[in-house]
Amino acid sequence: MGLGPLRTFSLPEARERARKVRQQLADGLDPLQTREEAKAAAARRLTFAQCAENYYEGNKDRWKNAKHAAQFIATLRTYAFPFVGNVAVADIDVGLILKVLEQKIDGTTFWKARPETASRVRSRIETVLSWATVRNYRSGDNPARWRGFLSTQLIPRAKKKPHPALPFEQLPAFMSDLRERTGVAARALEFLILTAARSGAVIGATWEEIDFKNRVWTVAPDRAGTKIFGDQPRRVPLSDRTVEILQELPRENGNPHVFIGPRTGTSISGAAMSAVIERMNQGQYVDPKQDNADIVVHGFRSCFKDWCSESTSYPNHVSEAALWHVVADKVEAAYRRGDLFEKRRRLMADWARYCDVVLMQEAAE
Repeated sequence: MGLGPLRTFSLPEARERARKVRQQLADGLDPLQTREEAKAAAARRLTFAQCAENYYEGNKDRWKNAKHAAQFIATLRTYAFPFVGNVAVADIDVGLILKVLEQKIDGTTFWKARPETASRVRSRIETVLSWATVRNYRSGDNPARWRGFLSTQLIPRAKKKPHPALPFEQLPAFMSDLRERTGVAARALEFLILTAARSGAVIGATWEEIDFKNRVWTVAPDRAGTKIFGDQPRRVPLSDRTVEILQELPRENGNPHVFIGPRTGTSISGAAMSAVIERMNQGQYVDPKQDNADIVVHGFRSCFKDWCSESTSYPNHVSEAALWHVVADKVEAAYRRGDLFEKRRRLMADWARYCDVVLMQEAAE
């Protein structure tokens, strides 16, 4: 049994440490076991905050998106640490977890006021406690587990309804109406529909991302609002009409944004495209599957997917790639290294032609 390094302990100190070990032996104790038990006891005194920080530092490289990694520890610091941060991780129980999730926010509980964030915090607490259990910092069941534990104490989150979407059969008429609208927001909405992109990606688009020569829009994975999973940029093929839109847009010196906002140096807001729909709507463009609810910007992605599934022969994985969705099958994802760009280019060209059906009919007449 080692008693410590020579540089740390003098000879008299080493002799004293040896004397104490011999006393333990004389008392019938195993010094090695006693030392390990002392280490384990000290480890079990680690607080939840210490364990959370240690887990984060050791695993933050697992997240492919730096924003998601930062959110993991930030939400715990904001919502969990005030209640359980200084509690020994070995002492965390269901009651303490409920204190976190039922803290008062906006006149009600955290779980009810911000269900999405609260659910993520619960999951992150569960992860930290599982990590601590594996390292013998705590034992027993995980009190942050949903099934069989918190599911008996909290009302399950309501399942999200799909975003109200326009039936794809009505889209050409909508696009014809939209084309008559002027302004940057109207062109941004048209560009969003033609590319089947997320609103955050369109709002934050910059001229640096546009390659007119190769007709490609390249979106960086770490840009805000894109929700790109993984560390690879997304290449979006540009149809003839999307190129026309870009070429006709006004520009502002020193403003890198494609769709410039009303204030100098800014881009349009998400509300701007929604306002275009509201001005166009007047009860005409609704989702009949959702009690005729007014359509929303994000719903055009569903409209695109429905058209792909019901009116084309393109494989599902091609339309999923166009929507920037992750392949669900991990084996398939491991073997598929490309981004199906040329197939998506043909798909988006067909989509653009479909969107212009009414306009082409009007031109023929």
